Amino acid sequence: MKKYLYLFFGATLLFTSCSSDDNEINNGPTPDPEPGADVTAQNFMWQAMNLWYFWQGDVEDLADDRFSTNAEYTAFLEANANAENFFYSICNRHEEIFGDDNAIDRFSFANDDYSELVSGLSGISQSNGVEFRLSLISGTENVFGYVLYIWPDSDASTKDIQRGEFFTRVDGTQLTINNYRNLLFGDNSTYTLGMATVTDNTISDSAKEVELTKIENQVEDPILIAETLDVNGTKVAYLMYNRFLSSFDEDLNAAFAKFVADGATELVLDMRYNPGGSVNTSRLLASMVYGTNTGEIYIKQRWNDKIQVQFSEEFLTDYFANSTGTSAINSLNLDRVFVIATGDSASASELVMNGLDPYIDVIHIGETTRGKNEFSITLVDDPENSFIYNSDREGNINAENSWGLQPLVGRNENADGFYDYTNGLAPDIALEEDLTNFGVLGDVNEPLLARALQEITGSSAKIDFTVEMPAESFTSSRLETPIKDNMYLEKPLQLNN
Repeated sequence: MKKYLYLFFGATLLFTSCSSDDNEINNGPTPDPEPGADVTAQNFMWQAMNLWYFWQGDVEDLADDRFSTNAEYTAFLEANANAENFFYSICNRHEEIFGDDNAIDRFSFANDDYSELVSGLSGISQSNGVEFRLSLISGTENVFGYVLYIWPDSDASTKDIQRGEFFTRVDGTQLTINNYRNLLFGDNSTYTLGMATVTDNTISDSAKEVELTKIENQVEDPILIAETLDVNGTKVAYLMYNRFLSSFDEDLNAAFAKFVADGATELVLDMRYNPGGSVNTSRLLASMVYGTNTGEIYIKQRWNDKIQVQFSEEFLTDYFANSTGTSAINSLNLDRVFVIATGDSASASELVMNGLDPYIDVIHIGETTRGKNEFSITLVDDPENSFIYNSDREGNINAENSWGLQPLVGRNENADGFYDYTNGLAPDIALEEDLTNFGVLGDVNEPLLARALQEITGSSAKIDFTVEMPAESFTSSRLETPIKDNMYLEKPLQLNN
């Protein structure tokens, strides 16, 4: 007998008609806190992580036999009164605690308001439409930002601000390593950027100011550019794709229909700023690039040992697709693809590259990617549904505990079994963006696109790709949002029992 249960993996709402008894994963007895103990949040976190966390078997404090009595369990929960700190303490050497050099888990996180987490993961945000990176001014704690691109139909799209511009101040205050979060990502829905210029690698404040207002419930169209270029007689499809959102799957398929109709024989897939998203959308995109043979494996999932055995092989394996679920896939049927990717390219972006690699030549131009090969799910205090968030069960979530968790619960591998790119996917052709020569996205002279086109056409024309001021950063506008660089699944969970 097979049981089906719909999961909310990361951002997409899926419904279930199963009873709550059917929804429970068989996990055996678990400890309970003693009556009266003020450990509601910590108890939820331990129970959920003990069941779902990818590294559960490697974390001593999450072991099934860690506590011999409920009193011992209660004392453990009470020892850390700060719920967020408790969460990180039961993760596997989390970056929050250990830093970059020793971290194993770099991406699990918690939010004290699960509704805010769910909204953000659904691609809904409060945004003024400016995507940017932040970098330190050499030798100081001062911070400068530079604009990557502007969302169409956003507040910023109506203002005098564009890709490649610099800023150093917010409401007249110099950005620093200590205040940038509050100034740029705080509760202020409107702020004024103080712009700057760069001359001879020196950043100088300018008199220009731009007032920006964040608009509620903004959803970015992830397809920024989709056009076919005629380069010396070769039809080259160019797709600037900035997030894997399933709500735009039909738009993505329509873009490929146009590429096919235009007679495109090459593709430059630009994911330099794409932090990831839906695994299923990545599967659809890969099928649009390579082909629609539903008998060929795209990726396979690996969960922790106690969960893995409860899943069917059918659930664990994703094949290439011939349909979006609504319409037939439009595929270019290519034997190679040129991918522009950088350190901002993560999770589902890397998954497309890794999933295609056994089948076609993936020529990676740019920088080493972020290295996020795990996926996460959203967990809330609803033990009767195995802690899985489902909006249909809002009334069953513990009203006294609003915490939501986004822990890493699994890892994807390609048809060859390869998954080990924690350090990122290295480029075949290394080329950083240049702060002094950002170029216009989609223009044939924009450096990274120009390098791809040079490779496609075999042009011997001498183009200077020297980088004078590398576009380095320590964070970006994407990484400071709830959705961050999450990768999530969208299909019914199929149990063996």
